[in-house]
Amino acid sequence: MRNIRLFDTDNHRFILLNESEPGEEEGVRSNQYLVMQDNAGVLLDPGGFGVMPRVLAELLRYLNPDQLRGIILSHQDPDIVGGISTWLELSGCPVYVSRIWMRFLPHYGLKDMSRFVGVPDEGMDLEPSPGFKLKIIPAHFLHSEGQVNTYDPVSKILFTGDIGAAMMPLDKDDAFVDDFNLHLPFIEKFHRRYMCSNKAIVCWLDTIAGLDINMIAPQHGPVYRGSAVTDFLAWLKDLQCGIDLMQSGGRFHTQLL
Repeated sequence: MRNIRLFDTDNHRFILLNESEPGEEEGVRSNQYLVMQDNAGVLLDPGGFGVMPRVLAELLRYLNPDQLRGIILSHQDPDIVGGISTWLELSGCPVYVSRIWMRFLPHYGLKDMSRFVGVPDEGMDLEPSPGFKLKIIPAHFLHSEGQVNTYDPVSKILFTGDIGAAMMPLDKDDAFVDDFNLHLPFIEKFHRRYMCSNKAIVCWLDTIAGLDINMIAPQHGPVYRGSAVTDFLAWLKDLQCGIDLMQSGGRFHTQLL
């Protein structure tokens, strides 16, 4: 379990609430994050049903669920959305997700979609409470058709969902990436298979080019900081992935996950 304050001042925090243990979500460790300003919070990718009790326990160190002013879902996968019905019962806040997934979310057993806000393709600015500002940024096809990121301009942390995600060995439990070259073996195959194309990557890099980024916080694996941020983005720029590598008959040019 993790509880790491990635950024912490008197009135603003960006917290890695929990990194799930292997086995909680079929062996895929997932990160859940809380962004806070004063007594208001926004929860990023709350996780599947199996991790919900632990995420709630960590959240309660900082605020009550009724102090949440938003939940942001980077995309539609069950390791992100699987526990959302319980969060809806505990909180009264809106839930933000790409507009293209609004029609599919009821299949998670959701009967009332009135609190869901469809994020437009170009993203949107949020002000969850007075003076508390976040940006929802499009990251289409990386890997989801409606993937979104969340940028916090105070901490300068970019939450990237599956971009930057690492498939870590069970015995490796680093909180941060400081040396990108050492980290590369844990992300390369995943990105080549799960990211859609280099064109999608370049569009995303152009979209975030004007942001001042101190950390990249993915949904799986350690957080990038320092030179690892720029090294990771430089590596992505020329990455051939997804349909770039695809051949007829379901084959790929390289051995992928």
